[in-house]
Amino acid sequence: MTNYIDPSRANFDAFKALPRDEPIHMLNLLLYRNEAEYPEGHEHHGNGWSGRRAYEEYGKTSGPIFRRVGGSIVWRGAFQCMVTGPDDRRWHDGFVAQYPNSGAFFEMIKDPEYQKAVINRTAALVDSRLVRFAPGEEGEGF
Repeated sequence: MTNYIDPSRANFDAFKALPRDEPIHMLNLLLYRNEAEYPEGHEHHGNGWSGRRAYEEYGKTSGPIFRRVGGSIVWRGAFQCMVTGPDDRRWHDGFVAQYPNSGAFFEMIKDPEYQKAVINRTAALVDSRLVRFAPGEEGEGF
């Protein structure tokens, strides 16, 4: 099984080619490491944090930047079971982040403080998915 933490160049280029001036939703699926893996010399290296604890640190350190660019969480949940999909695939948590536009997302990831904070995300996760959606209209039908 292939694990994904960061986007491939091709996937990120596809993301950048989409319209930048409309709201976006980003589905995040997270699978935490048992023990966070920080690089040698990082202030949290060897502190014994779980992946979940390292992701909480990511949220704490990146949250102010996320909110400053206009981001918000529109849905959050804890994984229970795979209904359609591979039986061996599971996630710990999932959430949907909303941004006013992809420019706000780019502003966030280019921020020097965010770039320091994202080390916590990398240390925390053994696998993840990040999927961009255009927000749809709410309603009773599918």
